[in-house]
Amino acid sequence: MAETVEELTVTYEDGGIETVKELDKKVLIKGAWATVIYRYQDWNRTKEEYSPDKFTIRRYQKRDGEYNQKSKFNISSEKQAREIINALEGWLAE
Repeated sequence: MAETVEELTVTYEDGGIETVKELDKKVLIKGAWATVIYRYQDWNRTKEEYSPDKFTIRRYQKRDGEYNQKSKFNISSEKQAREIINALEGWLAE
């Protein structure tokens, strides 16, 4: 696992193929507990192409000098991402 927040990633390789390709990440909270949101794509073996962009929010806890994932929430489509944005913007405008 990673020793720093900057080292955290969702990139994953299987059999020499990058099956999860990280496109970007934003660190939301740093410290003993870290929260990171990632933009990524999954590899579709059948179509031999990457999926549309997906998003995931991950929570990590640092113990014994290493970050370990404790929870995650996957945002599986642009539509769902926009619905979350709209809900948050509505609440923050109140």
